[in-house]
Parts: sequence; structure tokens; C-alpha cells
Amino acid sequence: MKKIIVALVAILTVSAVASAQPRTIGLRGTWGAEISYQHSLGSNFVEADLGLFGNGFFLTGIYDFVFASEGNFNFYAGPGASLGVGFAEGTGFNLGIAGQIGVEYNFDIPLTLSLDWRPVFNFFYGGFGYQGFGLGIKYRF
Repeated sequence: MKKIIVALVAILTVSAVASAQPRTIGLRGTWGAEISYQHSLGSNFVEADLGLFGNGFFLTGIYDFVFASEGNFNFYAGPGASLGVGFAEGTGFNLGIAGQIGVEYNFDIPLTLSLDWRPVFNFFYGGFGYQGFGLGIKYRF
């Protein structure tokens, strides 16, 4: 019985500490897969994503303003930029202006789920990309 109580206290302590920490790392699924990292800056956060798709990769950075919170939900939006490299015929270096709007849910354990829309205007290839819906799962630490 003593071991069970110690284990429960340890789990609750780790969960409480993890939910108070300002960073997350995880995956964002969209037309490809992205490794996502967030770092809190007060009530707002910076997000950096390394995305992989069939013929290249891209790096996106977004500064998100949390404009509303309700319970475990946060609603956010912000501007950013995207830099990409494609290796297939007709693609290459790309630079874009990005925006993001979304919602995230912070569980009582160190897990966050997010749903967002990230349109990007690409300067060199692709023009305006409005299909950037993504579902993320992240670990808070």
C-alpha cells in the first residue's frame, strides 16, 4: 500500500510540474509531417516546425498571441515565416510569409492537442497555400 501511495504522489508531482513548464515538443500532421517545438513567452509563445514532405523540407517559425483562454483551452493566432527546399524538378529554394490561427487543449497530464490553420504565401513556388490545416500532439516539459 505504501508503494502505491508513493507512486501516485510521484505521478501527480511530475504531472503538476510538467503542466507548469513553458515548453512543448511533438508532431504536427498536415500534408506532410512536422516536428514541432513551442516555447512560452509569458502568455504568448513561439513555435518552430521542421516539416518533411515527399521531395524536400521546410522550416516555419510563428509568433502566436494567445487571445483567449477558457479552462484547459487556449485560442491563438500569429504571424511568421517559412523557408523551404525542394529537390524535385520544378522546385527549389522557397521563402514564404505565414500566419496561423488555432486552438489547443492542455490535458491534466503533460500532453497537449492542437488544431490549427496555417496559410502561407510562397514567393518562389506554389503561390498562396491555404491548405495548411494541422493536428498536433505535443509533450509539455
